[in-house]
Amino acid sequence: MSSDQEPDYVGLAPYLYYSDATAALAWLTRVFGFTEEVRFEDGAGEVFQATLRAGGARLQLAGVGPEYWEAKGVEGPVGQLNVVYVTDVDAQHERVSAALGEDAAPEPPQDQPYGARIFTVADPGGNSWTFWQQVTDQVELPSGWREVRPEDQAADETGEVPG
Repeated sequence: MSSDQEPDYVGLAPYLYYSDATAALAWLTRVFGFTEEVRFEDGAGEVFQATLRAGGARLQLAGVGPEYWEAKGVEGPVGQLNVVYVTDVDAQHERVSAALGEDAAPEPPQDQPYGARIFTVADPGGNSWTFWQQVTDQVELPSGWREVRPEDQAADETGEVPG
């Protein structure tokens, strides 16, 4: 591939670190309904790496202990936000709420000004998961905000509207 060609991406998967990957794997499959594709266990039967599926998307998880983070000079993973696109966010919220029970149920889904309906829940490793259903293409941004797309930027630079 020459440097002026577009990359031929075939996918993207988060790689998440957990201090207890065995428990994380069980939680992610039980609470979110992700499907386990493969796991790799150490001699004690603990998961040190696994691949899960959320629909057609893959995610990886790995179990690492404090010595891993010490070698990197940090206390541990900071967590991240993962967005999972769903066709029915309310049904997913019901599923997650039932799996977690009343005391740990996430806030109900909320409509967003960018046309999405979402809710967020944290997993035991400190990662946040936002379940996102795009419900409309209509965007209602606050006063003073604007939506900018690449074709808009090209028009701004040349003074012409791309055709």
